[in-house]
Amino acid sequence: MKINIQHLDNSYSDELIDLILTIQQKEFNVPITIEDQPDLKQIESFYREPGGNFWGAFIAGELVGSIALVKFDERAGAVRKMFVKKEFRGKELNIAQELLGVLVSFCRENGIHSIYLGTVTILKAAMRFYERNHFVEVEKENLPTRFPLMNADNVFYSLHLKENQTV
Repeated sequence: MKINIQHLDNSYSDELIDLILTIQQKEFNVPITIEDQPDLKQIESFYREPGGNFWGAFIAGELVGSIALVKFDERAGAVRKMFVKKEFRGKELNIAQELLGVLVSFCRENGIHSIYLGTVTILKAAMRFYERNHFVEVEKENLPTRFPLMNADNVFYSLHLKENQTV
């Protein structure tokens, strides 16, 4: 199966909402709605215009994964909306790894040296994934002041990009 990762814009909002809400609500029972995530209807103004981006992973034209970067400081960004459909997860296709690689390359090319993210404790596999990729757990009070907090998040990580570091 060939994975195609591409930039997303507002025309993909409905597909993204379907992908993300299904995983959040049905798979992980996270009490979150589209009203809690207006950014999914404002991809261009929320992510791209301030200097971040939003990517989707497609297989045979189907959106199967996503990742986004919110640039919140001159040299810092936050990972958001990292989701892969259950049936496409795992090392066989490596979609999450591919998506993270695209985001890290974008950060390097655009002078973003520090990447932060928040997640929730029930997402154990996600936490292991970030740790395998050199993210280090950070206490909430040690996050940058401009880090865009999400209400549901209760575990935080950071990655400070170094020369020649691979993800």
